Amino acid sequence: MNIEDFRNFCIQKYGVTEELPFDENTLAFKVMGKIFALIDVELFQSVNLKCDPNEAVKLRERFEAVKPGYHMNKKHWNTINFDGSLADREIFHWVNHSYDLVVSKLPKRLREEVNQNK
Repeated sequence: MNIEDFRNFCIQKYGVTEELPFDENTLAFKVMGKIFALIDVELFQSVNLKCDPNEAVKLRERFEAVKPGYHMNKKHWNTINFDGSLADREIFHWVNHSYDLVVSKLPKRLREEVNQNK
């Protein structure tokens, strides 16, 4: 996994913007203004992704590289460490899950706009 591939995967999704809302190193990917992924652009060692609470626990139990979200609500966020133990496709699957989860919580008008343009 490299930062260019990760960034390209995220920004090609409908309604996605990228910002540095916290500091000059923490890049947030947002869909319609809501964060679905956070990475450190300098280190690029992990990503924080939103996750269904029940699924989040299962992933943490199954994969050593998946931990409760660093500096996030531990119930709803996981930190995925890029330690080489996970395939890129698996990480991208979880990015899609995070994106879809955030979209599902958007106001109806925005949710419909995103779903029509996927």
